[in-house]
Amino acid sequence: MKREQKNGYVRAMSLPHPTTEQITLANVLVALGDPTRLAIVAQLARDEATPMRCGQFLDLGSKTNISYHVAKLREAGVIYTEVSGTSRLISLRREDLDKLFPGLLDSIIASAAEIALPIALED
Repeated sequence: MKREQKNGYVRAMSLPHPTTEQITLANVLVALGDPTRLAIVAQLARDEATPMRCGQFLDLGSKTNISYHVAKLREAGVIYTEVSGTSRLISLRREDLDKLFPGLLDSIIASAAEIALPIALED
């Protein structure tokens, strides 16, 4: 993914993302405290090698609702969102999160499997 730094933010195409240094535990925990956002992160974690499109999360809510949740995750530094034509390609910022908060993402994802999440996560 093409990433450049401008005004203290990492930009993936035209969407602003916090730099690694700007990611805070409080913001990450708030973002992951929502069941829909937690479900999005869990789906992304299933195949981290392949970025997903917003449309792949529509079983979790409406397009507007998913866009809102993806924006919250991006602003907290949990995901990267890259513009690709009319699509948004979404991937976890695992390297950054593991560097800042070792083991946190794995613990949250493991716990998500034990709690009731939206139907999309049921196998």
